[in-house]
Amino acid sequence: MLRQYELVERVMAYDEDADEAVLNRAYVYTVQKHGTQKRASGDPYFSHPIEVAGLMTELKLDQETIVTALLHDTVEDTLATIEEVEEKFGNEVARLVDGVTKLSKIETLTDNERAAENLRKFLLAMSEDIRVLLVKLADRLHNMRTLHFIRSEEKRQRIARETMEIYAPLAERVGMYEYMREMQLLAFEQLEPEAYATITGRLAQIRSEDGGQVDAIALKIKQALAEAGLKVEVWGREKHPYSIWRKMTERHVSFEQITDIMAFRVLTETPEDCYKALGVLHQNWQMIPGRFKDYISTPKANGYRSLHTALIYHNSMRVEVQIRTREMHRTNEFGLAAHWAYKQGDRPDGQVGWLRDLIEIVDTSHDAEELLEHTRLAIYQDRIFAFTPKGALHQLPKGSTAVDFAYAVHTDLGNAAVGAKINGRHMPLRTQLANGDVVEIIKGSKAVPSLSWLGFAVTGRARAAVRRAVRDKERQEVAALGAKLFEDIAGRLPARIGRKAIVAALKRLRMEEEEDLMFAIGSAKITDREVMEALVPGSTAELASDESWAQGDQAISIRGLTEGSAFDLADCCHPVPGDRIVGLRRRGKKVEVHTIDCHKLADGVDSDWLDLSWGERSTGAIGRLRVVLYNWPGTLAEVTRLFAASRANVITLEMIQRDANFGTFEVDLEVLDVAHLARITASLRASDAVAEAERI
Repeated sequence: MLRQYELVERVMAYDEDADEAVLNRAYVYTVQKHGTQKRASGDPYFSHPIEVAGLMTELKLDQETIVTALLHDTVEDTLATIEEVEEKFGNEVARLVDGVTKLSKIETLTDNERAAENLRKFLLAMSEDIRVLLVKLADRLHNMRTLHFIRSEEKRQRIARETMEIYAPLAERVGMYEYMREMQLLAFEQLEPEAYATITGRLAQIRSEDGGQVDAIALKIKQALAEAGLKVEVWGREKHPYSIWRKMTERHVSFEQITDIMAFRVLTETPEDCYKALGVLHQNWQMIPGRFKDYISTPKANGYRSLHTALIYHNSMRVEVQIRTREMHRTNEFGLAAHWAYKQGDRPDGQVGWLRDLIEIVDTSHDAEELLEHTRLAIYQDRIFAFTPKGALHQLPKGSTAVDFAYAVHTDLGNAAVGAKINGRHMPLRTQLANGDVVEIIKGSKAVPSLSWLGFAVTGRARAAVRRAVRDKERQEVAALGAKLFEDIAGRLPARIGRKAIVAALKRLRMEEEEDLMFAIGSAKITDREVMEALVPGSTAELASDESWAQGDQAISIRGLTEGSAFDLADCCHPVPGDRIVGLRRRGKKVEVHTIDCHKLADGVDSDWLDLSWGERSTGAIGRLRVVLYNWPGTLAEVTRLFAASRANVITLEMIQRDANFGTFEVDLEVLDVAHLARITASLRASDAVAEAERI
């Protein structure tokens, strides 16, 4: 553990203007507040914040960050308050400490809800100041270094899994690869102990049998570059154990089948020298096609810049080589933290593109499960690059589709997307993108996102936006249905209802907006009697003896409303325009629309029954037919020809039964109305290929 004077000396070594008294005061404060608290290792608890502060000094971070590191656990684990921290150390430190501090444990929350709320607060604080993230990553790294002292295996695994899923990817996203690699290694040891022991054992064996081979290859590379007039540093290492294990699991291969265990790093003076060095290496050794990546001309989202290539060395040995300048190397290893070095004065504002995506996800996520799912997706590390037609670059997770690209450009573009042109060819939105694709999104003026997009959308931003758009549309549609029901309710009252009565009703019902009332009516969260009483107090008492109060005289039209948003067409009877219909309205659920003679209506005794109509015009629906075909060649082809001739689109076609003479099918068709469905049924019955045809 760093002593007080050692910590202060470290800070003063790179920041001679730092306030020594403040640093000393913060050190003493954390020691006093944590007092006799112990860690699982048996060490004094205050050793943890002091070591975290030491990690911050290695990154040469400013005084406020060092003080924040010292105090980051005082509010959570001692009697200290944010107000006290602000009084003693200023507003900036208090704000940073509050950002790092987890929410107090609330017993009523599930583990996921608690984790989501902690993450929500952390991300919002991080969006204001990236130093919150830097302290949090150092905090997690030191906790991982001492994780083995925790006795509970379940707790160790939970912390390791959270580190692997959240904090290691976050470290990667801000370019702190040293932190990422160590976190992954320590988490890997807990989550996959057998695999960890096997791989580290094999690497140790290779190292003992190496006979200086790694150093010899590094020397050969350096000599080849020196002969070309390049001044470079070269060193080699085995690949990261977790990286090897992930490659083994992804490719389903054994350790012995991994051919590129060794990786080499070349540091040059200038970016131009990087490309010269690449040319020299490719001239001296055969490069492996498809393994070259240029992150200098096209940096990663976290600012990572380097040239990557893979070579075939002697005896078919494969090695990876990374080429970068020394300045790139520091930024690559420590990412955003490298920009916070005190002397540089070139501090980022903390608002990088992917972080804005995370904040949008925080705002749009509906519950804890969504927030955790979308955040994990947003910080996932394997990336591809795709371009707009104008050349703007967007980085996306591997496996992303055109719909993910649309939302990466802008949420409004994603919401209006109907298709895409990928490299000039028209393609569906579900098409997966490859590196270097040029993507043009095709918009529709009346387009709306579909819930089915969640089946192929990959990014957290896209999934959160789709869910929000679908929820908003459903709310609007339910409110529109509620407005129609409101007219029916108001028509039963003895007095005419004006704007003043509605405003008064909202106050009585404790609602803010008129839309809230309409949504509550449409989703049956409020009864007709409660609405009437709110509009005209005492009106239900006067009408209690009159049965007509409970039902209006006119059927309520569902024209203009969308199936799946305000209402669902029942699967049991498949109503289509032209059928006499009735709606079942249950509390908090969409209205179920049935035909008037549907046998399932008997199950709706606990529901409000609504007299519904299709309206003057309809947009069609899905009708279901049962068709019995003769078991002859060509009968199914004849039936599908009849569907096409009737301009009916087949949604599903399923064989229910088959014997020597007949085949029974159920088919769902898009039809305009009941008359359209009747014409199709008649044409089927007239065909020699059909034994029977009837509507289900």
